[in-house]
Amino acid sequence: MTYDEDVVIVGSGFGGSVAALRLSEKGYRVRVFEAGRRFEDQDFARTSWDVRRYLWAPRIGCFGVQRIHRLPHVMILAGAGVGGGSLNYANTLYEPPSSFFADRNWPAGIDWHAELAPHYATAKRMLGVVERYPHTGPVERIMAGAAEDLGVSDTFRHAPVGVFLGTPGVRVPDPFFDGEGPDRTGCTLCGNCMTGCRVGAKNTLMKNYLALAERRGARIDAMRTVVEVRQDARGGYLVTTERSGAWLRRDRRTVRAEQVVLTAGTWGTQQLLHRMRASAALPRISDAVGRLTRTNSEALDGAVSTRVPDSAGYARGVAITTSFHIDDRTHVENVRYGPGSNLMGALATVLVPGDRSFGRRLALLLGALIRHPIRQFRLADLHRWSERGIIALVMQTADNSLTLSLRRRFGRDVLTSRQGHGAPNPSYLPQAHRAVAAIAERMQGETGVRTEPRGSWPEVFGIPLTAHFLGGAVISDSPDRGVVDPWNRVWGHPGIHVLDGAAVPANPGVNPSLTITALAERAVAHWPRRGEVDQRPAPVG
Repeated sequence: MTYDEDVVIVGSGFGGSVAALRLSEKGYRVRVFEAGRRFEDQDFARTSWDVRRYLWAPRIGCFGVQRIHRLPHVMILAGAGVGGGSLNYANTLYEPPSSFFADRNWPAGIDWHAELAPHYATAKRMLGVVERYPHTGPVERIMAGAAEDLGVSDTFRHAPVGVFLGTPGVRVPDPFFDGEGPDRTGCTLCGNCMTGCRVGAKNTLMKNYLALAERRGARIDAMRTVVEVRQDARGGYLVTTERSGAWLRRDRRTVRAEQVVLTAGTWGTQQLLHRMRASAALPRISDAVGRLTRTNSEALDGAVSTRVPDSAGYARGVAITTSFHIDDRTHVENVRYGPGSNLMGALATVLVPGDRSFGRRLALLLGALIRHPIRQFRLADLHRWSERGIIALVMQTADNSLTLSLRRRFGRDVLTSRQGHGAPNPSYLPQAHRAVAAIAERMQGETGVRTEPRGSWPEVFGIPLTAHFLGGAVISDSPDRGVVDPWNRVWGHPGIHVLDGAAVPANPGVNPSLTITALAERAVAHWPRRGEVDQRPAPVG
């Protein structure tokens, strides 16, 4: 059998980038299909108001880095473009706590903490992790003070970040890979990590894994959306793509690959797996697909002042710089956007208790507007929003989940959700409300400017926000418990592999990018070199 490619990789985020480099190094012919566009540093949006370069909505001509998806139980923020989530993530690279590796949903018989330790080390080296953000400004002082006020100052720390700090604004030859990578520019602390780093300081996947993969012959096709992966009766798999966002001239193409790696992000990978199972293109996918879908038990709240404080520069610095634990399973990080990037502030509103009925939440919101209309107008004003507010990203290791499935809507199969295994996925986190109240009090105390904690409009309607959508095709020791085996091969279709966040079986309670990278490094480390004998256990299917 002649194949067009040895390996086709669907998506170019953390898992796909690892696979592209490591499999190219092992001699495989690798082709990567990415739905989003390719960005050079100067191509990113200057602010989030440049929606065509910032938001991903290709059907209406927006080809940016920020995807937004909605399910009945959660609103999801994700990435788009060559480099996936690395283009718009906050370059925050924590290792999860030990409780994550001890979760009962990992395959039994393996010490996953020890098993992944060397791959975390490799991932840190490749992503250029600075173990401790070195700068302290108003935001960092406020976070430290809030931790102290909450009685958890011993848990406060500066975040590990994937940024080339260097000399601000100075371009130098590749400092990470003995000159083999691209030139880099020192971080200017502009705060624009999540709209896309125009400086060239952020260690996106185009600065490491993907750059090195292309040097080794991997081919990356941007603006190609994979719409079908079908088992070929002659051997291998047929992978069909279309031009992203096309209404009419879809330019459908099909290639034959011996093996396929799914790394389209949890949303994209789950969507493909569900649809291919329903259409019988991949008929033996486990019934467990969609189970153990995780949101990292997450909330996005914050605190905003009525005007920009004279003494504070909240928008200056790397996107995430500090964190603390408000309790043993709840992690709180500060988040910032750069000056002018105020679009996401449209999601913010009055903080209302999530344990009340919808009618009561709405009444509390309206009451705040009626009692203090001028103050609420100033708080809701998007002018210089990023300079007068601190977002709190709150994550938990709690064992809660959703189950995703397909439903027919407007003639199309789309993903939907219901509550799944473990505790119900929370619609709000009381710990997040406590954290942002403490942050707001510190902000007002330091500056003397009226400051209030803020929630989000989705939270008012009982729908939490997450930037870390995980699971649904989890690693497992049997097809009854998950979708992929301990070597990330799909049960029943061992030539298909899942190497992105969809394979993560538990809530890490921290930003998951480093974990996804480490899991992918482990999986491809077990692949044989092209033409050599595979030492992994015989696959099922």
